[in-house]
Amino acid sequence: MTAGCRSPWGGGERSAVAGATDAVSPPAVSPSATSSAATPSAVVPSGEPVHRVLTEAESKPVYELGSGRRVVALTIDDGPDPRHTPTVLALFETYGIRATFFLIGENVAEHPALVREIADRGHHIANHTWTHPDLRHLSEDKVRDELERTSDLLQRTTGRQPTWFRAPGGDWSETSLKVAADLGMRNMAWSVDPRDWARPGTPAIIDRVLKNVRPGSIVLNHDGGGDRSQTVAALKAYLPALVDSGYFFTAPPN
Repeated sequence: MTAGCRSPWGGGERSAVAGATDAVSPPAVSPSATSSAATPSAVVPSGEPVHRVLTEAESKPVYELGSGRRVVALTIDDGPDPRHTPTVLALFETYGIRATFFLIGENVAEHPALVREIADRGHHIANHTWTHPDLRHLSEDKVRDELERTSDLLQRTTGRQPTWFRAPGGDWSETSLKVAADLGMRNMAWSVDPRDWARPGTPAIIDRVLKNVRPGSIVLNHDGGGDRSQTVAALKAYLPALVDSGYFFTAPPN
């Protein structure tokens, strides 16, 4: 996916949903390998979370950070998975990296302690639906159930109401964008896809990341949904290469 030229953290113009791109300015953080953990959302007296009201521009998918600095956002999809997530967390800890984990509700329900560990290590917790369906073929009620159940469980598990959402496969629809906005969540896409989910081999994953990454890239990775040993091995190789090339890592603010 290619990039355009507006900012995601403050809004800005966006093109249509299908195939749209958006370059964005990075969050106001120092150029270090850390990003502070988010605080829980406000709660009204009834106990219901207060969702941020998004502008129309903020409701569109974000594809890149701004390219003014050598900053990369790492995103991890489809977990948590007890086979691979702990190794990914340990690797990120080694390099002082904070990432965004897009979690599937069913997996959150099965591995709540692992979800809390992700949050406690300062990573950002984000919504990736309850069952990982193709949202383009679901009614609004079903889309809302997928997103709301996941956000509610993440809130109960970590004390954080997620403010970022990623549609499975990047397959957004007008309905899913509306529901995500209703729940106070912005939509994060990606600009570098090594297709690690297809298990093309560790060398292929490494090559695709290093050839396509650039300042402002959002890189897609997977720690769940199957055998992700190739992804883990690739991270072990390309993370030090990016660090040696002068890249810093960030996670968009919750």
